[in-house]
Amino acid sequence: MNSSREKELTALIKEKAHELGFDLFGIAPVRKLKEHESVLRRWCSAGMNGEMTYLGSEFEKRSDPTILFPGARSVIVIGLNYYTSKKQGGNGVPVISMYAYGADYHNVIIKRLTKILDLIRSKEPSVVGKAFVDSAPLLEKAWAREAGLGWPGRHSVLINREIGSFFFIGVLLIDISLEYDKPFAGEYCGECRFCIDACPTKAINENRTIDARRCIAYLTIENRGPVPEDIAGKMDGRVFGCDKCQEVCPWNKFAKAHKTPEFNQSADLENMTREDWLSLTPDRFNELFRRSPIKRAKFEGLMNNMKLIPEK
Repeated sequence: MNSSREKELTALIKEKAHELGFDLFGIAPVRKLKEHESVLRRWCSAGMNGEMTYLGSEFEKRSDPTILFPGARSVIVIGLNYYTSKKQGGNGVPVISMYAYGADYHNVIIKRLTKILDLIRSKEPSVVGKAFVDSAPLLEKAWAREAGLGWPGRHSVLINREIGSFFFIGVLLIDISLEYDKPFAGEYCGECRFCIDACPTKAINENRTIDARRCIAYLTIENRGPVPEDIAGKMDGRVFGCDKCQEVCPWNKFAKAHKTPEFNQSADLENMTREDWLSLTPDRFNELFRRSPIKRAKFEGLMNNMKLIPEK
């Protein structure tokens, strides 16, 4: 395409992203993120990926999108807010991460990214594209920075100056050139260490990475073995994920409620008592969480996590 056509199509894509309710949007040219590959290698070599052994392979594919998707030329990156001031938990009720209050974000975002791809194909029928949301060896946070969405905080989570850090990232790779946004320059954490100091298990490293072996989010979702004894007593009722590092971040002080109905708590979840949680059956688990991120922990995993909840 010529430059005028790229400019016109880019404007249409941005307009569509806004129409679909995405809170953040940016586009970056495909390149090999060699600098991130070395960081990932060192992190895995130190064993900080825990049992996520898949992260210790395919380093080149993770840093080079053209291996994952030959012919890729542009990386479209979106951010979708999931923050709500209406918190779950309290009165001894097991605590789940805010991102799991509603429907599985993978499905919500993929459907919307597919609509962007449909728009592109309506203008350029030969275009090939692939949408990703935590579903491939792709460095989403790195690409979000490349597309100008924000910077990685000390807790490693991406922060945007306008909406904070409570947002999902989605990526659409396509095989044509577009107008590109500038990468986000610098970082705005300054000397702040709130997230590092607030982490209950001291899982946040000084180099903006996380030691998954000590991270409550990892231990209650990805981990399939027992939670280490020195961490079990520090979970404070958390049974699926942990938001502590984001809750104390000053950039989330003025976070606004999301506008995505699919992310609202269901009435069933909102009204669950401590006893309801502790007496879950496999059938009730499947009924409640078949469209929820919580299904990732599986019934057995969630029940094992609930065994660590302190008695009233």
